[in-house]
Amino acid sequence: MRLRLEARPAPSRAMLWLSPLLAALLAAVGGGVVFALLGHDPLVALGTLFLAPLSTLDGLTELGLKATPLLLCAIGIAVGVRANVWNIGAEGQLTMGAIAGGGIALAFGGEGRWWVLPLMLLAGAAGGAAWAAMPALLKTRFNAHEILTTLMLSYVAIQLLGWLVHGPWIDPEGFNFPQTRMFDDDALLPVLVEGSRLNAGFLLALLAVPLAWLLLSRTVTGFRLRTVGQAPEAARYAGFSATGAVWFSLVLSGALAGLAGVLEAAGPVGQLQPVMSPGYGFAAIIVAFMGRLHPFGILGASFLMALLYLGGEQLQVSLQLPIAVIGTIQGMLLFFLLGADVFIDQRLVVVRDARHA
Repeated sequence: MRLRLEARPAPSRAMLWLSPLLAALLAAVGGGVVFALLGHDPLVALGTLFLAPLSTLDGLTELGLKATPLLLCAIGIAVGVRANVWNIGAEGQLTMGAIAGGGIALAFGGEGRWWVLPLMLLAGAAGGAAWAAMPALLKTRFNAHEILTTLMLSYVAIQLLGWLVHGPWIDPEGFNFPQTRMFDDDALLPVLVEGSRLNAGFLLALLAVPLAWLLLSRTVTGFRLRTVGQAPEAARYAGFSATGAVWFSLVLSGALAGLAGVLEAAGPVGQLQPVMSPGYGFAAIIVAFMGRLHPFGILGASFLMALLYLGGEQLQVSLQLPIAVIGTIQGMLLFFLLGADVFIDQRLVVVRDARHA
């Protein structure tokens, strides 16, 4: 008697939504094993990771703050994947959004200039969109795969930011630290909860959820994107442009990531620094698939990933664990998600050997 995988007659809708929960549970178990190997009580460490950040108002506001860039980047990635366009460079587009919006703040910020912040948001979205437009051009003109081009351009964007904060944009009164001067008040996002860092960017990210849902499920554009991604031959027969789908999905994805970048710059950071993100653009890939590429599913997955970031900081402080532990758990989360997804189209069956029949 042995086990084997057998194709299901139709994909399992139950497993489609259960596999992220199963992956999260297995990642928690795997994290407990890691904590035990590092010499810590697994229950105490898991409680610090998942429960301690939720026990205070400050923790809850920080959760929303960290979920904001994850949510925006993941929604953009999901729109692309629906059209079979893989944007792996949200980290670079986020960085370019921070640069574009930060440049506006440094050039025009000042008392009484109410228009600076809206202009920053537009510039941030435009910066991310422009950075994503390059892979779109390379794919549609030269058939260069967007996975490679978007990923490689991320490192170019990070190096560009490093050059700016070490050189032309360095704060002349900053004791030679690689950072710009702090933004003026008119270039900062309004705070939502007094005494916290949660700002109006969180509301923009929440607004993106129903808008993305409407785009994907209730518009002709969303139908065209899904058709191009799932049935290219049918899309060609219907006259839907694959080139248009590439451009639209990459530019929209880049704009959302760029918006996330300028929200970081005008929100919790308040200036430009060599690193504007602890990897939100890359973690958003996991978030998009944990949320099943559905905007409302991504909303929940973004809070889970934000909890990992926030809990990781708690582990550093209370248990003196390295932040790399969180990267390990994120990796396990993706690994178990990919493994659990196998059972959407496959199922385990018991095969009895003929000699025992």
